[in-house]
Amino acid sequence: MIPWIQQDSAKTPDGAQELRLKRRGSEFSIMLGTNELMNSRLSGSEEALARLSCQRIAGRGQPRMLIGGLGMGFTLRAALDELAENAEITVAELVPAVVAWARGPMAELFGGCLDDPRVTVREADVGQFIRSRPAVWDAILLDVDNGPDGIVHKSNDALYSLQGLAAARTALKPGGVLAVWSQGPDSGFTRRLKQAGFAVEEVSTRANGKRGARHVIWIATNGSRP
Repeated sequence: MIPWIQQDSAKTPDGAQELRLKRRGSEFSIMLGTNELMNSRLSGSEEALARLSCQRIAGRGQPRMLIGGLGMGFTLRAALDELAENAEITVAELVPAVVAWARGPMAELFGGCLDDPRVTVREADVGQFIRSRPAVWDAILLDVDNGPDGIVHKSNDALYSLQGLAAARTALKPGGVLAVWSQGPDSGFTRRLKQAGFAVEEVSTRANGKRGARHVIWIATNGSRP
């Protein structure tokens, strides 16, 4: 069997933990301690995050999407496949090394999508973009952790708090969508979404086609379009 080889490592933003990029042949893995955060063979649920969001905002003239978390680019690539040529996608990635990996060791995996004119990548906290201006985004997609529990960076918890969800709703246009990826269900988070005023749909999806672990995507809609 081909062994895993570590390509690089980087500290999490709080400096308390270490992210490791590993490679085995053409397969990549990003690890946090003993937890595998993502694997290049398992892209189904991340792609579903984009696809479901794009379906909800289909028909909008010049959609603006904010993606929190670059990861291995699965969500970004799926969004580019779905959205029109006049769309604007901003990707906020808190760990600069992840962006460097996307342009370096994992460049083939990304397939040039970072150079698409619709894409802007910012090395920043997605929360800053959410709080910056009201009613600017048609869709906000969050895949910054393993779900509404910030194991990578505890400040991510603020995104999923009632206050953070209220900020996301303010940042969305009427009828806009907040979509959140999670490794598993969280009934408390579903309640908070509803308390924040969202209409909520909870979707179960596979990590890889019809196989693999079941992940959860929340599709939370900001009221109805005018």
